[in-house]
Amino acid sequence: MSDGVRAMLMRGGTSKGLYFLADDLPGDTAARDALLLSVMGSPDPRQIDGMGGADPLTSKVAVVRPSDRPGVDVDYLFLQVFVDRPLVTDAQNCGNILAGVGPFAIERGLVVARDAETPVTIFMQNTGQVATARVQTPHGRVSYAGEARIDGVPGTAAPVPIAFRDTAGSSCGALLPTGNASDMIEEVEATLIDNGMPCVVLRAADLGITGDEPPEALEDGKTLRARLEAIRLAAGPLMNLGDVGDKSVPKMTMVSAPRAGGAIATRTFIPHRCHKSVGVLGAVSVATACLTPGAVGHDLAAIPEGASKAMSIEHPSGEVTVVCRVENGTVARAEVLRTARKLMDGVVFGATG
Repeated sequence: MSDGVRAMLMRGGTSKGLYFLADDLPGDTAARDALLLSVMGSPDPRQIDGMGGADPLTSKVAVVRPSDRPGVDVDYLFLQVFVDRPLVTDAQNCGNILAGVGPFAIERGLVVARDAETPVTIFMQNTGQVATARVQTPHGRVSYAGEARIDGVPGTAAPVPIAFRDTAGSSCGALLPTGNASDMIEEVEATLIDNGMPCVVLRAADLGITGDEPPEALEDGKTLRARLEAIRLAAGPLMNLGDVGDKSVPKMTMVSAPRAGGAIATRTFIPHRCHKSVGVLGAVSVATACLTPGAVGHDLAAIPEGASKAMSIEHPSGEVTVVCRVENGTVARAEVLRTARKLMDGVVFGATG
């Protein structure tokens, strides 16, 4: 690949990654993954020989193509490039990287910009679900400047509201894949849930932590990490995910009572590193658990009144608000505010040997 590959480096929400047009990447999956590992500099804990940022949150890829599905503008495939392992996986969505897909599609000419604001309807190939992002396009051009603020990102930027629909059971086949609001796994009560992201929701206290520790302290806890991994491996088959030893799902979220006026406090392993904030779709799944009677978190959450519930999910960097529309006792629709910013547009190179 001495000629390089066209790519755009973008921050999407609280993540960062490379965005490619599908036609610019090799059609063969093995060749594509080999290229992406080389481009990111994996496997290497520092990713010193590539574009990755030595963190799962900055070693991500979006592959975008025009969609031939009715009512859909683009198809989006998310790929997680492991940092210290030669592995690229499509086993999950990423709602943060999703925030950059709309702007990228407009920048690359896949969607014609409207004046003021342009809705971009996105099919998420990983799970077969649809989201609509609203992109600010004054005078027909993408604007990244604005007054929206999200925790985990310094400064402000243009808002990118994202509405999700039909995400329940997107990876596991059902919102509650075991049919239960909670199950006992490895002698710990857990809620196995999938509303866009497969998650195992646990009480922080049941794992011997308070739930307000910094991520670094939790990562240093070998006993905690071993226990979480044992629960995760046991949960995988129960969630219809099979053997998850080499997968990046399910995510492991420990919840506790809110401390900063939110609905619930969280600490999430993704799955082996503690998230500095919280994933967008992970937040949707956790908010849904909190709104489900009998689920872990429902007993700890401060739940707003009314059919439209603004669930503030606290995390190590602040909070993310998931607006859930509850109909007939279930979450029918969720919307999350994100921002995105174009960082670089050019050509990336894989190792030429």
